[in-house]
Amino acid sequence: MTRRKTIIVVAAIMLSIILMKVLKKDVWDANEELLKQEVMNIGVSNELVNLSDVTPFEWDLVYSFDPYTSKDTIYRTVGYKWDSISETINGGMNQLVFMKDKKVVCYVYGYPANNGYGIFFHSKSKDVSTSASVLSFEDDLIFQVIRGDNVILLTKNE
Repeated sequence: MTRRKTIIVVAAIMLSIILMKVLKKDVWDANEELLKQEVMNIGVSNELVNLSDVTPFEWDLVYSFDPYTSKDTIYRTVGYKWDSISETINGGMNQLVFMKDKKVVCYVYGYPANNGYGIFFHSKSKDVSTSASVLSFEDDLIFQVIRGDNVILLTKNE
């Protein structure tokens, strides 16, 4: 009887570990949810916002990839394949990758109307070979807040 209980306990522990790994969100997905909450909570009277004030995680670079940028180009730019991502299929979609110490910490993908928010910028430091605009945490991060039908857009044009 003791052996049977031991086997059951070991099996339950192993099953729990497997379930935790399967159900655990990746850091980039968890941070995207936190980012969404922060953007959605921007005050109605705010016309400008500092991107660093609405990113509740540490980051040092953010890439904004042009529409139709290939997955391989994105992975090459980021430096490694971190997740199964999709290519944007329309100019109105977001494809942002926030990095910290060369690791992906947040990934934003999709239509702003579906996500409830969007972040758009074009930087002077655009890398033509990667089809990406890049902002550093040290850059001027002031974005205009544009409100639409159930959507908040943060935009920055340099």
